Amino acid sequence: MTADVLLISAQRTSTALLLAKAAARRGLAARVLDGPPDRVVRLGEAVHWYGGPLLADRVAGPLGLGLLEPPDAWLAELPEEFTGRRVTLTTLAAARRDLAEPAFVKPPGDKSFPPAVYADGAALPDGLPADTPVLVSGPVTFAAEYRLFVLDGRVRTGSRYVSYGRLDPGPLSEEARRFGERLLAAVGGSLPSGVVVDVGRTDRGGWAVVEANMAWFAHAYAADPAAVLDVVLRSAGPRGRVGERDRSYLRTRPKR
Repeated sequence: MTADVLLISAQRTSTALLLAKAAARRGLAARVLDGPPDRVVRLGEAVHWYGGPLLADRVAGPLGLGLLEPPDAWLAELPEEFTGRRVTLTTLAAARRDLAEPAFVKPPGDKSFPPAVYADGAALPDGLPADTPVLVSGPVTFAAEYRLFVLDGRVRTGSRYVSYGRLDPGPLSEEARRFGERLLAAVGGSLPSGVVVDVGRTDRGGWAVVEANMAWFAHAYAADPAAVLDVVLRSAGPRGRVGERDRSYLRTRPKR
């Protein structure tokens, strides 16, 4: 019988520790990748991953990992009733050329530069390839932001993580859950089966999607670690176990 292993990057975080404890409680081995993969993982073990994307890209092939991630264009393609603003997917070069007023700009699937409101295109960071994908939207002030851990189109657990831009972990509100469930009922099929969706209550009282992210590199904050682990195991596990519906969400190339 194949043994499953949760492999965690050597950069220990509070979430990594919580997931390791949750894994141990269900009899799942949890190990730190503190050396070459073939010295940490035994032959025949089925590996799941929790850690950063740069290291994941290096070990995914040797370990046979199937890493699920939302499409870069997902947020830009959502109906505006869920975003509360116009969002476009473009390139860094185009944004640098076209932005003439303040806009919120972020890379869709990595942390290649800080997400922020930039005064104009000239204020965007240098030193990155011109074709780096970026999401551009009008600035929005969120009174509170919530992280939803989603499995098979349903919210498994979640947490508040920010209030007015300041770290503020706390319970998932029923309003945030209901908005998330309504969103997933409408567009859940456009996401992998294991994913994280961040939503927020704006300073005007409405609700909007912040972004979607890989569950295998998401902080749990105050969410239930056991439920978070369920989502992480689905989002980054043996490539051979990836179901048909998730194959289009497999991470196939390293992000810049």
